[in-house]
Order: sequence, then C-alpha cells, then structure tokens
Amino acid sequence: MPEGIRVSVHDTAPVWRGDTAGDALRRTVDLAKAVEALGYRRHWVAEHHNTPALAASSPAVLAGPILEATSSIRVGSGAVLLPNHSPLVVAEQFGVLAGLYPDRVDLGLGRAPGGTGETAARIGDPRRLDFGDALRELREYFAGGSGGVRAIPEPAVPPELWLVGSSAGSAAYAGREGLPYVYAHAIVGGGAPEALDAYRRAFRPSPWLSEPHACVAVIVVAADTDERAHRLAASFVYGQILMRTVDPATVLPTEEETAAHTFTPQEERFLHERIDPQFVGSPDRITPRLAGLLRRTRADELFVLTQVPDHAARIRSYELLAKIVSSL
Repeated sequence: MPEGIRVSVHDTAPVWRGDTAGDALRRTVDLAKAVEALGYRRHWVAEHHNTPALAASSPAVLAGPILEATSSIRVGSGAVLLPNHSPLVVAEQFGVLAGLYPDRVDLGLGRAPGGTGETAARIGDPRRLDFGDALRELREYFAGGSGGVRAIPEPAVPPELWLVGSSAGSAAYAGREGLPYVYAHAIVGGGAPEALDAYRRAFRPSPWLSEPHACVAVIVVAADTDERAHRLAASFVYGQILMRTVDPATVLPTEEETAAHTFTPQEERFLHERIDPQFVGSPDRITPRLAGLLRRTRADELFVLTQVPDHAARIRSYELLAKIVSSL
C-alpha cells in the first residue's frame, strides 16, 4: 500500500442462499487473513440485528476470532451502535479484547440505534442515555472509571475510539470530540467532501488525537471486466429488493438466481441508485473514479465494503483494489 493513503476493510458477514450464518462468519475470518497478507490496515465488522442476511450482530464477539487468526492487522467495530448498549458493557467487552491483543483493537461507534424500534427496545441500555453522555461515560471507563465504577479489565493500551456517520452533523460532532471519523459513502453517496470538510473545520485536538483523521467508507466490487463486476454487485442489491418487497427475513440470493431474475423498470432504477455512486467495475473503470473521490475528500484512509456471493471473487476484488490504490 502507498504511504499516502491507508486502506481498510468494512465487513457485514453477508449470508448467501445455501449457506449458514456460520459459513458467513468463517468467511469473515478467512477474509481478514487474506487482507492482512495484502497489507490492509484494519478489518472492522458491523453491528446488525434481526437481519438474517447479515450475520454480524456482535462486533465484540466476532472480533475475537479475527484477532486470534491474524497477527498485525487492527480489528474492531464499524460500528458498535452505542445507543443499543450500556457503556460499561462496551468498555468491558473491548477491554477484554484490548487486554488479549494490545494495540490492535479499534472501537468504532455509531450514533444510530439501527434496526426496528422493537429490536432496539430489547437490546438497549434501560437508562436511554443521550449519545454524548454515553460517549463521555465510555471514555471515563478507559481513563480509570466513571462514578466510582471501573470497567474490568483495564487494558494497558485502550482501544482506539472512532465515530462512524453519514452526515455533516455527525462529522462535525466527531471533530469537536477530537475523534477520528469515517463517513459512510457506502450508505449515503455524494456527501463525503462536505462531511469531511465539516469534520476538519470543527476538529479540536484531544488527548486521543492531536490532528484530524478523516476517512471515507465506500463499496468496491472489482473484477477483471466491468460485466463480471456488475454481475457480482447485483446480487446484494437484488437481496435488498427482496427484503423490501418479498421477505424481510430472507438471506441473499446467489449470482445465478440474480442473473435469472428479470428486473422491472423500478428495480432497475433501484439497482442503479445503489451501484452507480459506488465503485464497481474493472480496474480501468474504478481507478480514475476512486482517485477523484480521494482528491475531493482528501481522505487519510479508505474503508472498503465488498459484498458478493463468490468468496474467491470477493478476495480477488480486494487484491485488485490493493493494486489500484498502489497505482494512485
């Protein structure tokens, strides 16, 4: 990887038709080993609930086997949805990880609860803390305790705290708190330059970070041809269509199932809305578009989400991306 831009992985542990959630989780561990060998900086796992198509419901639990299977890549959450949890429990969970794997653990945080209201009500902290209060309490645990309560174990090197968001408001909040920030272009395309500018303008140095660290998270599906890349990328988007219109509890369709489906004009529009702002295609197509985004955002780090049904093709996509970034 070039010195100017670090590249990291964002992973949701997608579950494809014919596979189990266990298969998806094992592929996540295997992917982490592959991208570590390619020189990627971090491997983060998401938090999703009540969604059979995505097996990443517990970042703290999933991070453990990833850390054990690797030796140098940083591992963490992208993101723990803090409104869902007691700050004390989060501090304890990530304190265990940081104690076992010093200086390799990241704790990315999100401000949204995620999922349905009923799901959030069943997993949330009964105190219903404001995000700012929850973040303050979490930080206190990593600095010796909060209100006379300590989060045990207390690792010698606490996890790195990050904020993940998809708006200029969340970016400015991260800046004021002196945290590194990741803008989720993978969720809301088009707003990254403005959000990262807002982050840099609002940034205040903190004990945790002396200078702003602005990042952008994108979807990349790279293949040897544009046609192959779009065929791979279409399966996840078709899965989103099925979850919205047929069965919210479905898993993701195979490449063959997607290829056999005749998309309606409305579905075609949805497909383009999801794929066009992202980076799908051959290296010749992706390289100039990615270079343009990095130039406009001046990002310090790129997080990449690749959700395709063929595991070998997924690893190949990350291989091609490593070459693309090294050429920039």
